Amino acid sequence: MTRGLLVTTVVFRHFLAVAALFLVHPGVANENAEENPIAACTCLWQGSFTEIADDADLIMLGAVTEHRGNAADFAIEEIFRGPDWHTNIRVWMQARDYCRPNIENFPPGSRWVLALEHIEALPSDAFDPLTPNISYGRLDDWMLSNCGGYFLEAHGGTVRGNLIPGTPRWDFNPDMNPVLIDLLRHHLDGSAGVETLKNAAQEDPEARALMLNTRSFLRGQDTLLPEDPEPSDSPP
Repeated sequence: MTRGLLVTTVVFRHFLAVAALFLVHPGVANENAEENPIAACTCLWQGSFTEIADDADLIMLGAVTEHRGNAADFAIEEIFRGPDWHTNIRVWMQARDYCRPNIENFPPGSRWVLALEHIEALPSDAFDPLTPNISYGRLDDWMLSNCGGYFLEAHGGTVRGNLIPGTPRWDFNPDMNPVLIDLLRHHLDGSAGVETLKNAAQEDPEARALMLNTRSFLRGQDTLLPEDPEPSDSPP
């Protein structure tokens, strides 16, 4: 009798577990897995850079000068939107379950266009004396979200990243042509539309194939090239 009751109980519990799966909204599990690739973070994707820019408190171009715990100090090169008196700012990044990018992705010397949120209030657990360099951030500093295209990497006079609508979510290094910072500036001041950015960022597959074929052809051919002549101090 006891054995039969035990079997019945196990079967009933299994039935309840299966039933619960059917009662859950069919899109919830998949949506959570898709929208939360970072285990500790529970934010939803907010959109590409062009889709989130209007809600940013500050959009600037700057270079990382130093890391301090989970914060990076930036020397500002240009402010596109927001208070324009800053020359250096501190940007707080990932810690605990905050939905922010890892600071290791922003090494000293790297340059970025960032869409930032101003820290105007602190949660009660913002500071932990056991980890003084790891925290939510300080009042009047800035924080960087990981829930959209809030950051674009800059090289020379161009940027690349999750810039335009249609770029896959959570892809911060998509296949694209680098876009001129001048063009991004024009978009932010309203003189260039999103379609202009899309055309600039669109990668030409034929041009890419030609580039790859050229690299393949030239690989190992350097021994066939003539050597540079020895420098001479005498006039020709």
